[in-house]
Amino acid sequence: MEELLTLKIEKLSSEGIGIAHHNGIVIFVDKTCPNETVKARIIKKNKSFYIAELVEIVEKSSHRVKPFCPMHNVCGACSLQFIDYEYQLECKKQMVEDALRGVNVIIQDVEPSPEIKEYRHKIQYPIRQTQVSKRILAGYFKPKSHDIVNIKYCPIQPKICDDIIDFVREIAPMHKIDGYNEEKHTGLLRHVVIRSSALNGKNLVILVLNSNKVSERIKDFALKLYDRFDDVIGVGVNLNDKKTNLIMTDKTIILNGNECIKEKICNIQFKIGANTFFQVNPKSAENIFKYVKQYISDNFYKPIVLDAYAGISAFGLVVSDVCHKVVSVEENEQSVKLAQITKKENKINNIELNCQDSEKFFQSQVEASVKYDAIILDPPRKGCTEKTLEYALKLTDSTIIYVSCNPSTLARDLKYLISKGCTVKSIKPFDMFCHTHHIENVAIINTPQN
Repeated sequence: MEELLTLKIEKLSSEGIGIAHHNGIVIFVDKTCPNETVKARIIKKNKSFYIAELVEIVEKSSHRVKPFCPMHNVCGACSLQFIDYEYQLECKKQMVEDALRGVNVIIQDVEPSPEIKEYRHKIQYPIRQTQVSKRILAGYFKPKSHDIVNIKYCPIQPKICDDIIDFVREIAPMHKIDGYNEEKHTGLLRHVVIRSSALNGKNLVILVLNSNKVSERIKDFALKLYDRFDDVIGVGVNLNDKKTNLIMTDKTIILNGNECIKEKICNIQFKIGANTFFQVNPKSAENIFKYVKQYISDNFYKPIVLDAYAGISAFGLVVSDVCHKVVSVEENEQSVKLAQITKKENKINNIELNCQDSEKFFQSQVEASVKYDAIILDPPRKGCTEKTLEYALKLTDSTIIYVSCNPSTLARDLKYLISKGCTVKSIKPFDMFCHTHHIENVAIINTPQN
């Protein structure tokens, strides 16, 4: 286990970790850049691969830079920050190509994020507490652990988020609010979640509690937080007293101010609530929406489009003005209610909103012999079920536009569609999470005529 090797880093894995080979064995070395020569110590051996820790950089890559965040080496959030941004995009394209090996399609260049600092507009800070001094800790987890890095400054989120968290650290003990102990399932404050608007800088703050009720001290604490910041327009609590890794339940109560912030995408103003899914990087998300809308506009004349896994129906609402009709389906009731408000406030009349599980809705549409010119699929990281894909093929004789945040499940689903006679026309990656290994992709798929 003390073996020290000199290795040439070839590329990055899907997790953003350097890959090298030695005597036919794959070796993963974290915090390394492609084309670097390094000395690394083997710390774990598996049958098909080894894991090594970086000891020394013998030949440094020209793309290695000094991270702009002082907490980079200890925080697990932005693992690629030591690589210059342009080369990060090249590495991410390679990651997509590796994940989609076997899918006959050329991967386009990655669309960069318009902003690479202060781009993250949803913040979820776990809260803990020191054993002796009872000091409140708030930050992100260290890599591959649940140990908190107490973050005072995070350059990838709006500065006001740092100020809000600092205030929470300062005044929580005054209100006898203790931090959560994950092992013992004790302590009151589990997370602080902030929704920050890229449109106007306003913020919605949610205190996630290890409780099934709201005490007076929490109400006083929330009011102090609300009064302290002019740009905090709402403060609420989320009740989560279960021993789970789930950050928020559906039990959210707004105690002060508004229940939503506003966001603007492609000239449509949306309302974003505490439990609403919405992309954390709105400006990069807008690039994706524009890309999908342009494709529909260029390839169809007033089509009928199905928007599935729709969230607040952002895709459906954005493309509605180049469509004859959009049918949207989303199972989260709060998201559908917010979509109804957006539809009304933006005077959009050609979108039909349905609150239902996508697979079940697809089945009902197949049974009713409904057809669509194009289907937009924007599933969660786990991708689509085979049954949903099977129904989708029966619902369109033309095009599926698949928006994915997980290249591996995208590859799985594309291979299934190809096995049913589909052709993948193009894949365009978009950088939604700068300085991380995550990458968003839009696949354009031609379906066989039924």
